[in-house]
Amino acid sequence: MNINYFKEFKKMAQQNKNEQQVDVNQLLKVRREKLADLQERGKDPFQITKYDVTNHTAEIKDNFEKFECEHDEEGKLVKDPAKLVSIAGRIMLKRVMGKASFCNVQDKTGNIQVYVARNELGDEPFEEYKDFKKMDIGDIVGVKGYPFVTKTGEKSIHATEVTLLSKSLQILPEKHHGLTNTDLRYRQRYLDLIMNPEVKETFIKRSKIISEIRKYLDGQGFMEVETPMLVHNAGGAAARPFETHFNALDEDVKLRISLELYLKRLIVGGLERVYEIGRVFRNEGVDTRHNPEFTLMELYQAYTDYHGMMDLTENLYRHLAEKVCGSAKIEYNGIEMDLSKPFERLTMVDAVKKYAGVDWNEVETVEQARELAKEHHVEFEEHHKKGDILNLFFEEFVEEHLVQPTFIMDHPIEISPLTKKKPENPEYVERFEFFMNGWEMANAYSELNDPIDQRERFKAQEELLALGDEEANTTDEDFMNALEIGMPPTGGIGFGIDRMCMLLTNAAAIRDVLLFPTMKSLDSPVKENKEAKSDEAENCDQNATVEEKIDFSNVKIEPLFEEEVDFETFSKSDFRAVKVKECVAVPKSKKLLQFTLDDGTGVDRTILSGIHAYYEPEELVGKTLIAITNLPPRKMMGIESCGMLLSAVNNLKDSEDEELHLVMVDNHIPAGAKLY
Repeated sequence: MNINYFKEFKKMAQQNKNEQQVDVNQLLKVRREKLADLQERGKDPFQITKYDVTNHTAEIKDNFEKFECEHDEEGKLVKDPAKLVSIAGRIMLKRVMGKASFCNVQDKTGNIQVYVARNELGDEPFEEYKDFKKMDIGDIVGVKGYPFVTKTGEKSIHATEVTLLSKSLQILPEKHHGLTNTDLRYRQRYLDLIMNPEVKETFIKRSKIISEIRKYLDGQGFMEVETPMLVHNAGGAAARPFETHFNALDEDVKLRISLELYLKRLIVGGLERVYEIGRVFRNEGVDTRHNPEFTLMELYQAYTDYHGMMDLTENLYRHLAEKVCGSAKIEYNGIEMDLSKPFERLTMVDAVKKYAGVDWNEVETVEQARELAKEHHVEFEEHHKKGDILNLFFEEFVEEHLVQPTFIMDHPIEISPLTKKKPENPEYVERFEFFMNGWEMANAYSELNDPIDQRERFKAQEELLALGDEEANTTDEDFMNALEIGMPPTGGIGFGIDRMCMLLTNAAAIRDVLLFPTMKSLDSPVKENKEAKSDEAENCDQNATVEEKIDFSNVKIEPLFEEEVDFETFSKSDFRAVKVKECVAVPKSKKLLQFTLDDGTGVDRTILSGIHAYYEPEELVGKTLIAITNLPPRKMMGIESCGMLLSAVNNLKDSEDEELHLVMVDNHIPAGAKLY
């Protein structure tokens, strides 16, 4: 009986889904019919080429005393021609109530209520009111009218004219649920901007950040320049470039990975203070802090060193916080960072001593460094030298602690091929990285201007390239020629603009501050062991009416446990629905992904899972998973994992190969919901 009931319930659910799909198709058909009717009557909205907008909604609401029209003794609105306004935007809400109706119009600054009365529209009020009633949510309209306050205290516009400017042929997401699907938000950013005002605010703030950077640097005597994106030698950073072919010249070229080498050529040319804000491209993975194309700012100043770059960085960040956020104290993910105080300055050696308890001043040989690495479970490769291992210690034990603004100075020469050596200790260079929130925010040098030394550094990089390091640089002969002509002592710095925007807008992921982030094509081929998994959590929302046929013939299921577990023991496990807020690959681990999860408590939960062979981090952000939340914390790769995510695992028939699928559930299930 229970089985039959379940089958019947499933059948009814499928019927409801099919009916809903029919309803949606019918609604879309009706919209096109409305458009056809307008076109037949000579009212095609797509033939309108312009509309005179006199005001925006925020301006009206913020200065309402200036615009408001009063009512006379009989309660009629006094229409002062001097207060007539004209706005344009998208209908987001509509309530038709016989002779009078209300709608909500949204423009780039906000939204405002519009009152539409049947007998007060234009020259043909009844005809125009009939047309208004046929308008849909999502339509773009122009409204002329008089601002007033309703009896309920709502700032509104009493419309005298409503003009359909563009017909929306698609249906906006239902307002109550909004647009929450993360993947859809990134792919259809235009829809995201319409439905989520906070998203629009983020990008307005991003624009202001870049504008304020330009104002500050221009005020410091810097000159903005542009340098090539297509280059023959992609140098200036440790990264793998994208490669393409220039047909006209029949030459292979690369997309730039850095701005450095061309900007330094301009310093050689005597420009003295230059900067560029531009896109760079690195053929690497995608996660919450990395995108293959991103915005980088680099600047170079003649006759200063990395200390001058520290002062500039500190002053610039303080300026941006005050101008964009309104205070030198900013908050990110609930943590306050104080930019009003002098930023801490630590050498990398001192930082490792402070947080790892290892004094690198006592390490004299690469053998000693390797032994220390083994003792502290720091993974290294055979080609790593003493300085490389120091950097691995820094990444493992220090970075996460650098929440407040901190400069980490004096890096080992092995990881800094373009930087001046410290005169008093040539094993280290005059370089700093700027950290906030545990993130690297900027990288700066006292630039290497010795062409003989530079050539040796390039030679060492090419040796690494020969050993298989795809991110190593090659010798740039034209750049070498520029250095031989002579470059003055110079300080230089690179800022990751996207991370800066994340921090100043309190954005959880880099994709939240990129209007159009890089996404995997929906029709791109995927590896066999990843096939169809991106749709697993969305199955309940799909419109398909034909059940997918899946071949399970090669699947081998492990035998069930014969040992019984009593109900009391089982019930002690706390199974909860969790939302993936952030997912990144764990550095130096090929298997582990680090999840930041919303478990409904208001405090982020970190869980590590060894599933990187089956999933890329960016695929999982926004998904709803199932976790056991009351397991004791367990440290992996120095990170405390608090719980376990549930996966379905099986072997392939006649094979030792394993398949794994994360258990994903309906996104309508709230974070923290308990499973019984």
